[in-house]
Amino acid sequence: MKFSISICIAAACAALAPSAALADDPNDPTMRSAAARARDRAIIKRMNQQQLAYVRERDARMMQNYRQAQSGNQGDYADARADYSRQMAAWRRAVAACNAGRWEYCDN
Repeated sequence: MKFSISICIAAACAALAPSAALADDPNDPTMRSAAARARDRAIIKRMNQQQLAYVRERDARMMQNYRQAQSGNQGDYADARADYSRQMAAWRRAVAACNAGRWEYCDN
């Protein structure tokens, strides 16, 4: 009984396992004629061209998004840097005034 169950399980696994693809198999009976091979080459070439077009479009879109992000970030950075420079200049003036005896600039 256990032997027959093992055989049934093995048969079920073999039936469910994917069969080997015949791609690039020189003994594939469907690829024996020159016309079939030419048709196969044309299909593969078309698929490769479609994939290349997709990748180029995707990369162009990603580069456009990157450039937009960079240009936006550069403007934000320049504004922040200018604000920082103004605040540092005001702080230095306050320190100089405090050191000169103007006590109202010595709060912190």
